[in-house]
Amino acid sequence: MLNTFTWLITGSNRGLGLEMVEQLLQSPTHTVIATCRNPDKATALQDLRTRFLGNLHIVKLEVTDQASIEECVKAVEIALGDRGLDYLLNNAAISEQRDTAFNFNAQGYIDTFYTNVLAPAMITRAFLPLLEKGKRKVILNMSSQLGSMAWRFGAPYATYASCKAALNMMTTKQAAERPDLIVFCMCPGWCKTDLGGEDAPLDPKVTMASLLKFVSSATSEHSGRYWRWTGEELEW
Repeated sequence: MLNTFTWLITGSNRGLGLEMVEQLLQSPTHTVIATCRNPDKATALQDLRTRFLGNLHIVKLEVTDQASIEECVKAVEIALGDRGLDYLLNNAAISEQRDTAFNFNAQGYIDTFYTNVLAPAMITRAFLPLLEKGKRKVILNMSSQLGSMAWRFGAPYATYASCKAALNMMTTKQAAERPDLIVFCMCPGWCKTDLGGEDAPLDPKVTMASLLKFVSSATSEHSGRYWRWTGEELEW
């Protein structure tokens, strides 16, 4: 009998999230919960569900809405039955792009921190009981090298970099509080997506294949640490 695993990925209707969903579905051992704000309009996900009938569940989730998170948990519990959740991938994110420390939009700053830091915290807390039932108990918080204070990228992307640094700190706190879980953050690289833009040098198919391989084999030794999609450890 196949050893099967369950995955939940936020922000799955496009970009890196969609790529991860499609790659995971290539194996019959994976059951994937793909979340997005408007499932009825997520045509790419709907196509995947038709191709991989039974292995993909599309669930509505507005990551910044507590009531939506609670409804999502209920829907996932129904989809999984008596199974727990093996992998939670907090992938959904937004960006204010090339703003700076002295040239930014205040509401954009608030929205970015809410979506990229508070939302993953709320989602992880809400799904904790299902993770505790899982075989693997892995949580990936999708970060960015822009969040590394050691990298010193320069002035642009101030809001995005700041929120990813905060996400990194939250990850270390989660790992410290729950050593029975495997919790880490990763940089997926600068990929050609709607968020990354056409100038990005990396193919998401390549980077996500490497990232998912890392996530699938992660152990407690990787918990509370900061990794690049290549498997190289990053400095905070």
